[in-house]
Parts: sequence; C-alpha cells; structure tokens
Amino acid sequence: MWRYLNYLLYPFSLLYGLVLWIRNRLYDNGMLTAVEFDLPVIAVGNLSVGGTGKTPHVEYLIRLLKAAYRVATLSRGYNRRTRGFLLAKADSTSADIGDEPMQFHQKFPDITVCVGEERMLAVPQLLGDRPETQVILLDDAFQHRSIKPGLNLMVTDYSRLFTRDHVVPFGRLREGRNGYYRADGIIVSKCPPELSTQEQEAIYREIAPYPHQRLFFTCLQYGQPYGMLQPDMAPPPPGASILVVCGIARPEPLVHHLLQHYANVHLLSFPDHYYYTQQDLDKIKMELDHMDGGAKHIITTEKDAVRLHLLKDSIAAMQLPIAVMPVEVRFLFDGADSFNSYIFDYVADAMLAAENE
Repeated sequence: MWRYLNYLLYPFSLLYGLVLWIRNRLYDNGMLTAVEFDLPVIAVGNLSVGGTGKTPHVEYLIRLLKAAYRVATLSRGYNRRTRGFLLAKADSTSADIGDEPMQFHQKFPDITVCVGEERMLAVPQLLGDRPETQVILLDDAFQHRSIKPGLNLMVTDYSRLFTRDHVVPFGRLREGRNGYYRADGIIVSKCPPELSTQEQEAIYREIAPYPHQRLFFTCLQYGQPYGMLQPDMAPPPPGASILVVCGIARPEPLVHHLLQHYANVHLLSFPDHYYYTQQDLDKIKMELDHMDGGAKHIITTEKDAVRLHLLKDSIAAMQLPIAVMPVEVRFLFDGADSFNSYIFDYVADAMLAAENE
C-alpha cells in the first residue's frame, strides 16, 4: 500500500525538479553568475540528500594534499547551533560548527576548518583570516552554484546510483539526474571490495560519463575501534555483543561490516546529524543492559562521536563503553595513483594559472 501511496509524491518531484532545472539553466546561460577565485578550489558533493560516503572522501583529499599545501575546508555546518562564518578553534564543538567540520578539525588540527552558509561570502572571509591558504575544499557544495569550483567531484552510492534514483520527495535526488554533467570527476562509493571488472564496465556504461569526466570506484575500509573517552581502551573481543548507536543517513554498511566480526549486533538508529540528549543516553544504557551476552560494547561512528562528546561527562558517569569505528576510502582497480595524479595535476595547473594572471 505504501508503495502506491508513494507514487502520489511523483508530481511534486516533477515540479521540484523543474524549478531546479530552470535555476541550473540560468547559471549555465550566464543569467545568474558564479564567482571564481584565483586559487585551487575543489568541491566535493553529491546529487542525493545524503549517505553517499562524501565525508571520508573529503578526508582522503585532506590527507593527500596537506603535506604539500596549506589546506582549508569550508562547509555549511549543517544543523549547528550558530550562524554566519566561523573558524574552528581549540574550544570549538560540534554545536558550534557542525559534526562533519568538527570531525575534520579533530582529526586534522594542522589545517584550517571553517563554516559558513553563504559560501560566496565565506571564501573571502576565509582568505582574509587565513591568507596563507593555498587550496580550498568545499564540502557538500555540488548544488551551490554561486561559486564555480575549479574541480567538481561528485560522489554516488554504488547501492543507489543516481542513474536509478528520482528527485525528492519521490526519490532522494536533490536535483535531476542530468545535473551530473557539471561533475569533472565521478566517484562510485561504497562498492563491494571484490567488485568485478565486468560490473565496473556495466556501471561505466550506465553512467555514460561525458568526455571531460573521469570515473573512479571506491570502497569503505574500516579501522580498529578505539575508545571514545579512553583512546587506549581495548577493542571489543570477538565474542562481544555490539550495540551500534548512530545518527547517519545509511548505517547499513557499518552494520554489515560488524556482522562479519561479531555474531550479536543490534542497531539503535537516530536521525542523520542528530544531537543526543540525556534521555537518549538512558535509552542506550537500557538497550545495552537488555542485550544478551557477557561482554557488551557500544560502537558508534566518528561523526556521531563528535556529537556524543557534548555529553562526555554523563557518558563517563554512566560508564558507557563507547568505541568509535574509524573509516577511510580505498580506491579499487588500482585507481589511487590515477586519482592522486588527477588531483595534484589540477592543483598545480590552477596555481600556475593564478600566478600568470
């Protein structure tokens, strides 16, 4: 029944898609102008509303570039409790700058992390405060047409390719599928590590990249869980019962990974970018107590950990054994060297062009 009711949303998707199509055409035809900056600007985003694995790809770029260049990330700071342009500082929290920027700030304290709803205004503020910046990574900026990045990277989930999806509210796309033409590089994320060359070729044909586009494939690579409040805490033993606590768009890959290592895995899911309360901690404690097994552990994501950290005193007082599961991306089909060269070549060319202007 719900499936048929969902089709009632289709006209609204068509209307919303039409509005966005008109907006994009206005930018494409120059009737709405986009600002360019004279330094390398790399945008990382997607067509869908979330869950494509964008954040670990931004982190991959940070690791790749920060040894050679002075890198800054600029995010909107979704669901933060502040407004306007803010630079991450030593005492910043996820409530100040948002969970993803806070994650960048904690993991990479040697780069500049900032947030601002109006990216076109935020970039000059960033450069004014950090004039030494050489490369800017725009996080989740594929639909922000007011800035024209030098390199536009679009991430699409293997399990829900944009070619098979529809515009919200009928589907999960923020704009029509044809929006992918703006991408310079397309990354198919969250692929099975054993993805075959036959399926790779089938996806290539389905996406049908334009001549100017490069197509890459990545999978998630999980690390060793570490204690949220005690980094040296031993990881859960093989026979442990695991309560997965997370507020992310798609927790399924994490649960699937944990089921390969633990027999008893239970998911307690919250909305994406959710800010936890004391009542939530009480619920987590109750769920943990009712689980079967001797050794019981909580595992959460890095993104959730920066939000849970706002309740660190309560978590410590309740002695909740929370471990954090780190995740990175790995390029398939020996694509890492090609992708790295692609990025470094763009940055070098953009910096040279800026010097010659």
